[in-house]
Amino acid sequence: MTDAAHDLARWLGRQAEAVCRHYLSTGGRQGHYWQVGDVRNTPGRSMFVRLRDSAKGPAGKWTDAATGEHGDLLDVIRESRGLSNFSDVVAEAQAFLRLPPNSRDAESPHRTPPCSPRDPVISARRLFAAAQPISGTVVETYLRNRGITALHETGRLRFHPRCFYRPDAHSPIQPLPAMIAGIADLRGRTMGVHRTWLAPDGSDKAAIATPRRAMGHLLGHAVRFGGTDDVMAAGEGIETILSVRTVLPNLPMAAALSAAHLAAIAFPPGLRRLYFVRDSDPAGNRARDSLLSRAASVGIEAIVLSPALGDFNEDLRAFGLDALRAELRCLVAPEDVSRFMMLSP
Repeated sequence: MTDAAHDLARWLGRQAEAVCRHYLSTGGRQGHYWQVGDVRNTPGRSMFVRLRDSAKGPAGKWTDAATGEHGDLLDVIRESRGLSNFSDVVAEAQAFLRLPPNSRDAESPHRTPPCSPRDPVISARRLFAAAQPISGTVVETYLRNRGITALHETGRLRFHPRCFYRPDAHSPIQPLPAMIAGIADLRGRTMGVHRTWLAPDGSDKAAIATPRRAMGHLLGHAVRFGGTDDVMAAGEGIETILSVRTVLPNLPMAAALSAAHLAAIAFPPGLRRLYFVRDSDPAGNRARDSLLSRAASVGIEAIVLSPALGDFNEDLRAFGLDALRAELRCLVAPEDVSRFMMLSP
């Protein structure tokens, strides 16, 4: 990259979120990242654009967890606009940078943006600390309404009676009850939270546009149930993982919260077997392929657990606990049945 192109990429990086809102409009912010389907602005959640400088790299760098592609914001402009000549990419980037701030939600590239006093990890830790255990709350009601009765080792789940929800930057804040899930790294440190806003009686999720949101540092981390062991299971959703845990109550599990995050989840030291709890959709298939490849490259045996319906919570609710137990017993390695499986109600 020439010095001029490098400077242009750096200026774009200073306002990475504005660039993403303009060129990757089908995606959305998740913590320190913009999440979208791919660099061509396809809807989805497999591509991550870093929105702030960090020890891992500068703002504007992106990686597609499904394909392994990576690049900077000049690549985003090129691919999202279908430009073949670099001179056209430069012209487009310069035109974007000359837009008035109120039309692109960003500062001038020649001004250093002010440091934000709000660290999303600190905010996440404060929210998690302010929440309470789920026992006797609408979170417990919500999970039991979804057929989930194994609520042991759920200290990473908490309840907040008035968790703020705002549909967008121009809407008023609504305080709503929410399930707060602590997202942790392999050392057990809270790196983010996932919020699921609930109906006041816990009968379902709240009737709002986006009842699930995350904040903080998410990539590689997960909502974890049970201690680290040589065998574990990993899947996308909290409800999916807890459904499997009703049958495998002694197996450590992790909910990565999305297919893209699942593909990038960190493996604990000493892990020798990984159960991949799959969702039956295209994103789940891509996550499966990526995770199986990563596991094989470091000598971890990977076993896929596939539901009969869309996910294992659907199976649990549709067929019941005994049917789910029979379903999983056929998929789990024989030596893990006696070790982890609940063989009777």
